[in-house]
Amino acid sequence: MSSSVLPYFLGCPSWADNTWRDYFYPDDARGSDYLALYAQVFNAVEGNTTFYARPSADILARWAQVMPEHFRFTAKFPRDISHSDDLRLQLDAAQAFVALMAPLGKRVSPFWLQLPASFGPPRLPELAHVLAELAVPVAVEVRHPAFFARGDEERQLNRLLHGLGVERICLDPRALFSCTSRDPAVLHAQSKKPNVPVRPAAFTEYPQVRFIGHPQLAGNEPFLGAWVEKVATWIEAGKRPYVFLHTADNHLAAALAQRFHERLSERLPGLAALAQLARGPEVEQLGLL
Repeated sequence: MSSSVLPYFLGCPSWADNTWRDYFYPDDARGSDYLALYAQVFNAVEGNTTFYARPSADILARWAQVMPEHFRFTAKFPRDISHSDDLRLQLDAAQAFVALMAPLGKRVSPFWLQLPASFGPPRLPELAHVLAELAVPVAVEVRHPAFFARGDEERQLNRLLHGLGVERICLDPRALFSCTSRDPAVLHAQSKKPNVPVRPAAFTEYPQVRFIGHPQLAGNEPFLGAWVEKVATWIEAGKRPYVFLHTADNHLAAALAQRFHERLSERLPGLAALAQLARGPEVEQLGLL
């Protein structure tokens, strides 16, 4: 089954994980094969790499050759733009980044603007100015506590985004923070991810969800059900949501994404199955049951 027929976009934070050969990629797969293999199964990926470094023209050309036309790469604006002191002063840089990503065409949609926790309500005019000037689809992730307080400041943010046709990215870290593991990867993830309330939003036909999972797949089961229902409801309403699934070190991110689709298929009979690249371990070995 081609991922082009899915009624939603499903993926992980990255495709470049050597440990996925444990259960996802063929044993003999090389790093240069990963993107093509990944795109046979999933139809979207988070563009986390662009947050830390701008890709070269050669890398973009290779991605453009390998990514199918239906594939979506949610490129993050680099942190020197999103984490600046004044977003308005970064408008030229933001537009230059959009131009840089042009070889991927419509596959870059939406661009993601991940704002720091220090970006609070007084800075909304900066956000309004930049979003109004950018001529591409954008989704915004906020982390300031005031934007999760269900008060006037959160309503002001939501009105701004809704009015501009910009999605509010929903980060759900509950599964991660339900874990009491002392594993360094888990502790690192818990120190880096914001422990914010869940705010599902659908301001356009493309809602955006980031599920930050428990390191053991079975630990995610209590948290997946609500998202299965929400995503199914969005699909039934004619929307095409994006759903990205993480785990603490992302070793099992692909398995978690496969599990989400399996559960969504139970809710939406007739949903096409994901392609299988290689025979992996039994479900029990991955800790789903």
